[in-house]
Amino acid sequence: MHQIGGDTDLESQKPSPQLSSPHDSDTDEEHKPAPPASTGYALAFWRKSLILFVVSWMTLAVTFSSTSLLPATPEIATEFGTTTEILNVINAGVLIAMGFSSFIWGPITNIFGRRMAYNAAIIILCGCSAGTAVAINLHMFIAMRLLSGFTGTFFMVAGQTIIADIFEPVVRGTAVGFMMVGSVSGPAIGPCIGGIIVTFSQWRIIYWLQFGMTLLGLVLSILFVPKIGEKSTSTSKQSRNLSRILRMFNPLLIFRPFIYPNVFLSHLTCGLLATFQYAILTSARSIFNPRFNLTTPLVSGLFYLSPGIGFLIGSVVGGKLSDRAVKKWIVKRSGMRLPQDRLNSGLITLIVVLPASTLIYAWTLQQGVGGMPVPVISAFAAGVGLLGTFNGLNTYSAEVMPHLRSEVISGKYVVQYIFAAAATAAVEPLINSIGVGWTFTICVFFALIGGLFVWIITKWGINMQRWVEERLGEDEKPT
Repeated sequence: MHQIGGDTDLESQKPSPQLSSPHDSDTDEEHKPAPPASTGYALAFWRKSLILFVVSWMTLAVTFSSTSLLPATPEIATEFGTTTEILNVINAGVLIAMGFSSFIWGPITNIFGRRMAYNAAIIILCGCSAGTAVAINLHMFIAMRLLSGFTGTFFMVAGQTIIADIFEPVVRGTAVGFMMVGSVSGPAIGPCIGGIIVTFSQWRIIYWLQFGMTLLGLVLSILFVPKIGEKSTSTSKQSRNLSRILRMFNPLLIFRPFIYPNVFLSHLTCGLLATFQYAILTSARSIFNPRFNLTTPLVSGLFYLSPGIGFLIGSVVGGKLSDRAVKKWIVKRSGMRLPQDRLNSGLITLIVVLPASTLIYAWTLQQGVGGMPVPVISAFAAGVGLLGTFNGLNTYSAEVMPHLRSEVISGKYVVQYIFAAAATAAVEPLINSIGVGWTFTICVFFALIGGLFVWIITKWGINMQRWVEERLGEDEKPT
């Protein structure tokens, strides 16, 4: 039987899928020694830091693409003879493509190795960025945008997997926090930089900038990202069998971990939180410009710095707090660790900080009170609250089932980006229908449901996971 979280059960002192030592290497029950290429804990700190920077930079580049065109939407719509609503739907399609990108890149990674697949994805993103910049009509624009989306979450999945391979559990949350600086800064600084560019130049420069960012990422990846966690040569040769390759592309492989209630609830919470994140980013210009009589994309683009800085601080601080929670519970259990322990650190931000800040943001805008400082400050606080919880959930997805790490992380991003796409497409029509206050009140309701799910995982996640393990025969378990 595969291990899910660690080494020994406190009650029976027998192998258990739920518990792990603080320096767990995430091996399976047989404790087979890993090949040297899969051992990353011993790397020098400077090397780990460089790898962490590279994977964070690539998440910045790909998420920058998802929102950088928002301030330029009217200009792009005018040039291609379409509407801003159509462009928002196209952007939602890009987010869906990002969510499902793991169906393609997961098998490619298994066949050719993670390092080769990672660099190939960067090359494709680089080419699509250039293609978008030189698009001659709407059809070419849509094609390049969607193709770039299909590289999307692979950078997050591969990045989190690499981090889990090289950082020990007691510092892993902090490392994930720094990696997420890229993925959470991209959606926020993208509109800000896009607003500056479209104010003083043409929107195509946005995608030439993205081309440069991905090209830099390719150079850094080739130089510094090693073959950590790569499969052995014999396994790779075996995987090239045609029938085996076709089975690798079975999308059900990513969804199989959903049978574990703790995994499903964790993924669903990430989706609910993504609803708020992309709702606030997509709707900002349409809300702020008429509310405060803003006439240029530059000024409205600067608003994105507020939630963006909140995302950044929440990610880093949330990572440190989740690691502190892990260490605290290790002491309580006399040296034993549960992956879900780190989720305790995000409950307050999810249940209190995020809902309160969001309600202040939405209803002051709805009622036209407080001027610009109030929504700016409350958007910052909401960003801190959002990522203070998101960090623990992201790290948990990399730890809860080590033998299915890539599948669990991939499933999380599928759910997360489906919700993000829905929010991107629906938020402006919803605001026009029921107002900004009630629209974001719905987001608060989602956040509170997510808080309930996280609390359930912290209390009964172990039991839910064990319950599924006991009812599945050895041959029926996801592998």
